[in-house]
Amino acid sequence: MREVDELRALTAGRLLAIWRESRERAEDPLERTLLCNAEVLAESCFFRGERAFPDGAAVLAELTGRRIEELLRTLAAGGQPHAAGAENPAFDRARFEMLREG
Repeated sequence: MREVDELRALTAGRLLAIWRESRERAEDPLERTLLCNAEVLAESCFFRGERAFPDGAAVLAELTGRRIEELLRTLAAGGQPHAAGAENPAFDRARFEMLREG
């Protein structure tokens, strides 16, 4: 599995274009969602300053559904990726943030 050390947010216009392109490529909602998410990650994931994936097909071929979801959640939250599976599944981020702030 390729490593990702940086996530770069796409503009709203680019996200809309990717969604439209995905809509044209697939009628099935699940397939369309996977294609769209894969393309977003292909354009957002970087490793050592270079794109980590050449296209959405490479994302689908190399990442699990769970890893795709983790990266998308991190991207949406404005965070940066951690190594695949590195975060403790019992980790409660909301509680951590509450304790850190107060």
